[in-house]
Amino acid sequence: PRPLCRPQLQGLCSFLQLSTCPEHLLLRFCSWLLLLTPDLSYTSAAILAEQLFLRRVLSLAQPPSRHLMAALASFCSKYSQPFCRVLVAVILREPGEGAEQTKLVCELVEECLEPDCVRLVLSQVLEVPLSEKLLPVVQAVLGRQVRGGEVLPPELFDLLVLTLCRQAPAFAASLNYAKLVTAVLTMYQNQVS
Repeated sequence: PRPLCRPQLQGLCSFLQLSTCPEHLLLRFCSWLLLLTPDLSYTSAAILAEQLFLRRVLSLAQPPSRHLMAALASFCSKYSQPFCRVLVAVILREPGEGAEQTKLVCELVEECLEPDCVRLVLSQVLEVPLSEKLLPVVQAVLGRQVRGGEVLPPELFDLLVLTLCRQAPAFAASLNYAKLVTAVLTMYQNQVS
């Protein structure tokens, strides 16, 4: 069968009410998606990431339910690139506190995303002005790097250091910023002069 085009897939998602379906059904749907062959195209996976999760995640006012977290983990296990490009990018750019959304991104970085997507999240963070909300995400990325025995590519590391240096005055009283700088200095002491 031919793949669905963007308007058709969005219409199907709307018809099935995927953005508002109960979370236990969302988990079943994501489990079913993993069994599809061939795999979804990047565009289809991105549309589904938006339709399935964006509204739910942006409206979180408390920690996600275990069903939602399991559905997110399930989807990320196979389609983490489009997921990060669509959902994580929006969360990082969303103004305001977004405490639950930030915690969710940190949890995904620490537990679910593949190493290349963890680096993608860091590059997305560094594309927007650094804020107190984003510091824990960078800390989670660095923690994941340590646990995985990985190092950041030199160009991404240089961008991180440059960003931290440039924005230091804005975080003069921030404990999170101090922790982050300490972590960078500890992990990458040979590269930092």
